[in-house]
Amino acid sequence: MEIDKFWNWSKNESTGERVLRIDGVIANESWWEDDISPAVFLSELQAGSGDITIWLNSPGGDCIAASRIYAMLMDYKGNVTVKIDGAAFSAASVVAMAGTKVLMAPCSLMMIHNPWTVAIGDSEEMLKASAMLDEVKDAIMNAYQIKTNLNRAQLSNLMDAESFFQVGKAIELGFADGMLEDEKLAREPGASNYMFSRRAVTNSLMDKVLASVRKVKGVPSASVAPKAPQGIPAELLEKRLSLIPNRKY
Repeated sequence: MEIDKFWNWSKNESTGERVLRIDGVIANESWWEDDISPAVFLSELQAGSGDITIWLNSPGGDCIAASRIYAMLMDYKGNVTVKIDGAAFSAASVVAMAGTKVLMAPCSLMMIHNPWTVAIGDSEEMLKASAMLDEVKDAIMNAYQIKTNLNRAQLSNLMDAESFFQVGKAIELGFADGMLEDEKLAREPGASNYMFSRRAVTNSLMDKVLASVRKVKGVPSASVAPKAPQGIPAELLEKRLSLIPNRKY
């Protein structure tokens, strides 16, 4: 039997960490009565040890498959870092909740909503389908609540509304732990930050003010006291500025 694999394992050669990529629909065929696909996924998960990184980009799919993957990852002994580089919608958001740490790319999105199904039959069958969906919703909320610590009423409202979260909102609500960053853009040790740059601009302005004072008053540069390294007191600045003659422009 050839299974429809929506996942792929590889290894980071530089760190030795195992990498799992989940890309596309989670299980085109339901895992409800499928014994092969879950067994293959579990065997590949357990084929190695240590921490793993999961790159996740999926519009969702079968909630049973997502639930089983979630359970397998939660039971895994190593740390699981989930990196959402595109979308984690619907069932894919459940898989993401298994991450020891969940990181989202700056432009990625997460979406949670109520489960849905297709039902055929009389009113009794419709009532059964409705009750089943309520139970599925409760089960999904368990995963969200463990990760976020939001109460069930809040989670239910978010699911009712079919809520989309960009990275900032996902972090705020607890669905994600941080944003994916480009390490190449990290500042070098000792690099200037905004506050330092603002001070540099202020010092440059003061140099021009002092130069103007020296020129007007004929004060030799050597006789002017050096600037204090931590800035100039307001009283001294006011005194220096008062030395500049009023000019009409």
